[in-house]
Amino acid sequence: MKPEDLKAVRAFVKECLDGRHAELDALDDKPSDIYERFRGTGLANWWLPEEFGGRGLTLEDSVEIVNEIAYGDAGAAFTLFISVLGTSMVQLYGSDELKARYLEPMAARGSFCATLGSERNAGSELGRIETVVAADGGELVVTGEKFFSTNTDFADFLIVVARSAEDPEAYHAVLIPRDTPGVEIVKRWDVIGLRASYTYQVALNGCRVPAGNRLDGSGLRLLEIGLNASRILIAATAIGIARRIRDHCMTYARTKPLRDGVLMENPVFAQRLGQMEMQIDVMKSHCLRAARDYDAIMADPSAPALFHRQGTLKSALTAKMFCGQAGWDVASVGSEMFGGLGYTDELPIGKLMRDIRYVSLVEGGDDVLRDLLYSRYVIPVPRRS
Repeated sequence: MKPEDLKAVRAFVKECLDGRHAELDALDDKPSDIYERFRGTGLANWWLPEEFGGRGLTLEDSVEIVNEIAYGDAGAAFTLFISVLGTSMVQLYGSDELKARYLEPMAARGSFCATLGSERNAGSELGRIETVVAADGGELVVTGEKFFSTNTDFADFLIVVARSAEDPEAYHAVLIPRDTPGVEIVKRWDVIGLRASYTYQVALNGCRVPAGNRLDGSGLRLLEIGLNASRILIAATAIGIARRIRDHCMTYARTKPLRDGVLMENPVFAQRLGQMEMQIDVMKSHCLRAARDYDAIMADPSAPALFHRQGTLKSALTAKMFCGQAGWDVASVGSEMFGGLGYTDELPIGKLMRDIRYVSLVEGGDDVLRDLLYSRYVIPVPRRS
């Protein structure tokens, strides 16, 4: 990544996100103009490989970019990076034809994709998926309902994880263009945080696509692999939010009267903010390490096989868990700094608390990830730290 790229991101945050927290928290019906303006930076979908017309930036670069955007607004950051989940699955396990047909236009337009995994009865237990994909001649027919999917309504294409109608023990990941007949938006969720993002409940009513739109491998395994990148970037949003909370605290403390001085001179405040700074530093270090682990595999010519063998990266799990927990601690302490105002909508701290909570909830809550970490990396003795 070039230094001017990060400068462009910071300029975008200053011009398009700063001072708009109330507007970005309003749950508008249509995507905000900020996404069109981000395309103007030339960095939309910055992770897509150069061979498909993208910038080819690494996940380590992505941590820095997401950190900066989340400082301005976490919902905007989430919308801009979450397509990495679906595109990485296509990049690793899609045919050359699928990559050319869908990733190249996405890079050229700076558009979006969506990934549809969870269902009403299949949240953390994706083995309970009821959406079915059936073969019909040279086509695949997908039928079911998906509970939470971000960017779906304005995506170019959807990656849908479904159970095989022919073999109920098998799962497939299928690429469905957004304009395919049968794709229906049931509703947009009224989320409590990340309100500049767009998450939907979606029905798939007999959606027909060519058989070649199926990605290679088990759909559940491919989803697990795709989640590595998005989980690391979800963790990175916590860094940006925590930095924003720290800076709000410092701005407030400079002028808040306390005893014979101001809050910033109080030793308890100093200890709390010193603790925040330590947490922010460790959060960033952990995200960067996890991203380097991911990038090392992606750079290998055998990346699809290596990821298929590895599955969930330990550092991706621990980065998301640690950043969610440390970030929530920063937000909780930060809100106390404002006294009663910290529990109102008068200041941005309330929105920042609602935004940062998502880190420990989406793409696997902490208890789900603890269990996964235990089964994959504690029980097998050779995989322990």
